[in-house]
Amino acid sequence: MPQMTLVQAINNALDTEMARDERVVCLGEDVGLNGGVFRVTEGLQKKYGPDRVIDTPLSESGIMGSSIGLAMAGQRPIPEIQFEGFMGPAYDQLVNHAARFRNRTRGAITVPLTVRVPWGGGIHAPEFHSDSPEAIYVHNPGLKVLCPCTPYDAKGMLLSAIRDPDPVIFFEPKRVYRSFREEVPEGDYTVPIGKAKVVAEGTDVTVISWGAMVFQCLEALDGLPEDLSVELIDLRTIHPLDFDTICESVTKTGRAVIVQEAPKTCSMASELSAILMEKCFLHLQAPVQRVCGFDTVMPYAKLELQYLPDAPRIAEAIKQVVAY
Repeated sequence: MPQMTLVQAINNALDTEMARDERVVCLGEDVGLNGGVFRVTEGLQKKYGPDRVIDTPLSESGIMGSSIGLAMAGQRPIPEIQFEGFMGPAYDQLVNHAARFRNRTRGAITVPLTVRVPWGGGIHAPEFHSDSPEAIYVHNPGLKVLCPCTPYDAKGMLLSAIRDPDPVIFFEPKRVYRSFREEVPEGDYTVPIGKAKVVAEGTDVTVISWGAMVFQCLEALDGLPEDLSVELIDLRTIHPLDFDTICESVTKTGRAVIVQEAPKTCSMASELSAILMEKCFLHLQAPVQRVCGFDTVMPYAKLELQYLPDAPRIAEAIKQVVAY
């Protein structure tokens, strides 16, 4: 079984599905000849031709609108938005059209498209290139929102997303695009949407995260006392949430720490905290802690790593919630 990076696993997933289903098309800025900014689609245009791997004009609204039309006509488009900060111009098409057509037509028309988006900070990019806007899209009914962080999960979840009958946003944590390798089957397999993964089992406190922050959490766990038992959950799917796994874990441990890159206010961490209060209140032994980015614009490269949660901040929150 080959060892792949996150980039290689996503590329392999696209290759696998394009070979299996001729309806699948990729489109976006520089995805063809150049293979994308991060080279995720490298080699696909040469293999499948410019009619299936399409270099588009610099127009996120046009990319998304064209993809919606393709999906409604029976294709399986995979538009790439070059960076998450560029999703703003595509917001109207994605939220007011793609997300609503199933409801608007009472199920007569669905929009099976998968929006690939490099996501998050940690690579010292300029403004509009390092945001974490997942909560914005979770707030809009009709969209599924995924954020796998390992190569194995990324390939399996991308295949599930492409085959899903509804629009899916596939956030790719670019900080870990090439940071490590793991074994990934070259053949066809899927990882289910809506199922979280227990990365590490424990009994004293539950840590919940997603994206590149999962690895910061693992680093934090390595620095904790050996007698402190921490359960780490990687959400993988941000919407729909896996309530069962989250609540089962917090019911067991009685404590929770939520770690995210995004600003704290009106965030996924806020929503998860409310869910735990509603569903696990009688089992909580301490207030839920949130370790987040700050309520400011993501700073430029010099201060970026001071903005993002790191292992010491996460470890301190874990110690506080355990000592409460």
